[in-house]
Amino acid sequence: MSLYPLKFEIIYKEKIWGGQKLNTLLQKQLPKDINIGETWEISGVEANVSIVKNGFLAGNSLAEIIEIYMADLVGVKNFDKFGLEFPLLFKFIDAHDDLSIQVHPNDKLALERHNAYGKSEMWYIVDAEENAKLITGFNKKTSKKEYLEKMNSNKITDILNYETAKQGNVFDIPAGRVHAICKGILLAEIQQTSDITYRIYDWDRKDVNGNNRELHTDLALDALDFNHYNNYKSEYKAEENYPYSLIKNKYFTTNKIDLTKKATFDYFNIDSFVVYMCIEGEFDITFNKTEVINITKGETVLIPAEMDEIILIPKVYTQILEVFIE
Repeated sequence: MSLYPLKFEIIYKEKIWGGQKLNTLLQKQLPKDINIGETWEISGVEANVSIVKNGFLAGNSLAEIIEIYMADLVGVKNFDKFGLEFPLLFKFIDAHDDLSIQVHPNDKLALERHNAYGKSEMWYIVDAEENAKLITGFNKKTSKKEYLEKMNSNKITDILNYETAKQGNVFDIPAGRVHAICKGILLAEIQQTSDITYRIYDWDRKDVNGNNRELHTDLALDALDFNHYNNYKSEYKAEENYPYSLIKNKYFTTNKIDLTKKATFDYFNIDSFVVYMCIEGEFDITFNKTEVINITKGETVLIPAEMDEIILIPKVYTQILEVFIE
């Protein structure tokens, strides 16, 4: 049987800083009495591999269907490089409180220490409360010595770069860049398949047992990029009914599609799966000429690599993140 656009069971992640916006703004049916900070929409992370929820492949894991369909699902280059491991992780994150200040290792360091891939990621701000801020990078070029002095004197925030977050903002977070999502922000995160995080500072917060959360000061030191950059926020030029670029790197390409009318998309020349994250509105995907799948706000869907042409029909004004690997 032919492949089709795939939806997956949501993986809910309880977090001390989680809230309710994944439910109120993205229509997620959150488990009751639990602080859910993240929903993992599509994941190939070990012990957290996504399960298909629609069509004849429902109940199969992402790894299982890659094993069966191989390049037809993910693309020739992706299958040759990653095998049965799906290369990207897609999340929605709701910060009801500040997340820890952290950094992720690059591929080289992650391979040496963890026999894993590193973690470069990007953020698209879906919603932000007034004056909500996030941390990305340093506010000046610093050194290991100065960094450690600030850490030891509990003044690490003095040298961090704060950005005001607004709906529609895009931030590239390459491996090595210190960062933190702060309270009042709901975002979509696209990242390499990796769950390696070095926690630098956690606001002296206690866990449910009253203990300080573990920090990874020594591990983070070799992972950090101490340079200062002029622009931490990614700029883009919007247009309607055609993909426009948000972020493009060797790990993923992320475009945005603002749909106001029916549009046809030809992926014949893209040797990759395509993932849609619906961040506003609702739309139908028409494929194989007559088949239709409906996607609503907050849903994520994977378009197999073998599917060349699809038609998107918005029910209302719709915004979609379009992601693939070039």
